[in-house]
Amino acid sequence: MSAGQSNGDTRAFAPIEWMLAGRYLRARRKEGFISVIAGFSFLGIMLGVATLIIVMAVMNGFRAELYNKVLGLNGHMVVNRLDGRMEDYEALAKRIAAVPGVVHVAPLIEGQVMVSSDFASKGALVRGISEKGIKGLKMVAGNLRFGTLDGFDKGYGIAVGIRLAGDHGVNVGKLLTLIQPRGKTTIVGTVPNIKRYPIVAVFELGMAEYDKTMIFMPLGEAKKYFSRGRAVDVVEIMVEDPQSVQELTRPVQAAAGPGINLIDWRQRNQAFFDVLKVERVTMFLILSLIILVAAFNIISGMMMLVKDKGRDIAVLRTMGATKGAVMRVFLITGASIGVIGTLAGFLLGVAFTLNIEKIRGFVAWATSTEIFNSDIYFLTKLPAKMDPSETMFIVFMGLALSVLATIYPSWRASKLDPVEALRYE
Repeated sequence: MSAGQSNGDTRAFAPIEWMLAGRYLRARRKEGFISVIAGFSFLGIMLGVATLIIVMAVMNGFRAELYNKVLGLNGHMVVNRLDGRMEDYEALAKRIAAVPGVVHVAPLIEGQVMVSSDFASKGALVRGISEKGIKGLKMVAGNLRFGTLDGFDKGYGIAVGIRLAGDHGVNVGKLLTLIQPRGKTTIVGTVPNIKRYPIVAVFELGMAEYDKTMIFMPLGEAKKYFSRGRAVDVVEIMVEDPQSVQELTRPVQAAAGPGINLIDWRQRNQAFFDVLKVERVTMFLILSLIILVAAFNIISGMMMLVKDKGRDIAVLRTMGATKGAVMRVFLITGASIGVIGTLAGFLLGVAFTLNIEKIRGFVAWATSTEIFNSDIYFLTKLPAKMDPSETMFIVFMGLALSVLATIYPSWRASKLDPVEALRYE
């Protein structure tokens, strides 16, 4: 490089600066240790970005799946009487159904029972509901694996979750015995209510807790079994937009009339979703430290490179290179590691997320272990949902930290005194 060349092309980020930066990235054998540091910095940035994208996608998917399962099966609003007796539920349901924004209203009876068969005896939750009501629950009606819900009101058959059916070794047409400890009151005390019911449908909601404990029973039969007379326990309401459920609170309350208690899904599940939110933010902060550590590796590697290239910097300065040119050379050198690592991490994270269920299955097969236990995590499949804006923020953060990490070493290189650098050469 001659002085004429330097003076002939002095614009910022000139080709000569890119050429020198590329040369420094291809270290010689004696500079192997610097190359190792650069390699680890690249891997750190790549794995940090990829890990952050994957974990946030899984947590987003986990939250979205739980949100859909909980709101798809349970009412967005629940109405009950303060005195506990709802015998006028049919008129109440009609008034609420007429409120704009309400899409589905279902009177319910709920009760805890013991389910007994030749294979097991386990607790379960019974929901008494009409045929129209259960068909209005798309989570149930749209996920039938066996049987049908047609004529659900006319008989006394029950619909059960697929895991519950598997635990008891039964299917459509088989009988299950339901035992209610608080049965009928007689002169000798309370007698458990024991009755056998045929299975008419088996559903799979994809949430282990529901699939192994949920039973749906015709509303009329549930009244008899739980001795409710003409009353129901609650009226569940589905709305068009669950996120705007608070806007419908007053209209629904007005339609329901006095003496009615109204609770929406936010009040019922607030603590649960707050925990998920806190966990998500915490994981983001913790995993961001991986990228930060990789950025510090870039700083240490660049500082060693600047020290090793002191003679080269001095020669460039004496040949006419400006301080800005020297700074840009090392800025390009360090930033290239971070930028390429960030982009590689982005591609790795996206590819991993899109194939996460296949990867989970392969790892489970290779290690002979259950990677995602549905009894612990509720869901039967490992969910993943990438948020484009969140993913772009992670990429931007990786790029920003990579560039910022090179500023100080590059500045030190530009401040190097050529005379001092060449004195002992």
